[in-house]
Amino acid sequence: MRSSVFIWWMLSAFFFLTSLLYLGWNIVEHGDAAAAGEIPWVRVVEWTGLLPLVFTTIMAAMIAFFIQKWHASQKGVELAADRLDADIDDEDPEMGEFSPWSWWPLALAGAAALGALALAVGTFLVPFAAALLLVSLVGWTYEYYRGNFAR
Repeated sequence: MRSSVFIWWMLSAFFFLTSLLYLGWNIVEHGDAAAAGEIPWVRVVEWTGLLPLVFTTIMAAMIAFFIQKWHASQKGVELAADRLDADIDDEDPEMGEFSPWSWWPLALAGAAALGALALAVGTFLVPFAAALLLVSLVGWTYEYYRGNFAR
């Protein structure tokens, strides 16, 4: 966890320095024209490039802050990834039960694909996609209630 916090803070610092470098580069490149009065100072900075860099800095800092606070709330418990003597199986949690024979995820993906196709081609396909989505969700949810795999 400490390594993750460190990596995210370093990414935040990197993006902050990159945005400062980008801002400085724009000022050096176009500062002469602004000082001569040819263009206003607001147009010196290329906002299309600077704002994404600033927002990336903010997002990386938010993730770093969240992970740091989460690690502090765990009372300093180290993850298996932070220990040098950890095995591969130490980090592998129980993910739940998934049926490898189930066809319902394929039908659900087909419903999502048909919904995307409905947005691209025409809205007349939306009811078909919604019906297939509903049938797929109900089928996948109640898969273990009927048939050979009923519990």
